[in-house]
This record gives sequence, C-alpha cells and structure tokens, in this order.
Amino acid sequence: MRIVTDTARCVGAGQCALTEPSVFDQSDEDGTVVLLTETAEGDTLENVREAVDLCPSQAISIEEG
Repeated sequence: MRIVTDTARCVGAGQCALTEPSVFDQSDEDGTVVLLTETAEGDTLENVREAVDLCPSQAISIEEG
C-alpha cells in the first residue's frame, strides 16, 4: 500500500492535514498537500482512507499491493 498525492490537483482545502497530521501537511507557500510518509498502518491507514474520501479535488489516492 502506497499513499499518492497530486499537488497539481490539490486546492488546499486542508481536510487531509486535519484528518491525519502524521501523514499530511500543507505547503506554507500555496497550501497544497505535503506528503510526510508514503505508508500507513492500523488506525492511521483508516484515517488516510477517510482523507481520500474527504478530499474535494481527489488529489489523494492509495495504491494497493
């Protein structure tokens, strides 16, 4: 499982950083998503899945396998 972000699609809503701050942050320059780690487990993974669902621009995805 790998977490993938697309900063070109990101609108800087910040829902990801609010949902799982150990995985996501926001750029000081433009507010776009900053990925702090590409992997997650347990409760953190569940929060990442929630962040994927909450992202208004669909800039976050999870690659299984």
